[in-house]
Amino acid sequence: MHLTKIKPEANLRRFYCLEIVPGLFGDWGLVCNWGRIGSSGQLRTYWFGTEAEAKDARLQIHMKKAKRGYE
Repeated sequence: MHLTKIKPEANLRRFYCLEIVPGLFGDWGLVCNWGRIGSSGQLRTYWFGTEAEAKDARLQIHMKKAKRGYE
């Protein structure tokens, strides 16, 4: 899932990427990558026991970012 927030008048060009990935030991990771468009940004992985938990976390982050203006 790729979200962007662009406001040219404020010189604001941001992105937020969310990806669910399987782990080596049966766990699931939610990889979050964010920053300014054109840069590599920052990266963080949150680990969960099941894919459903990872999907729930992704949905919560998506809703939070949508409230802040990301599309």
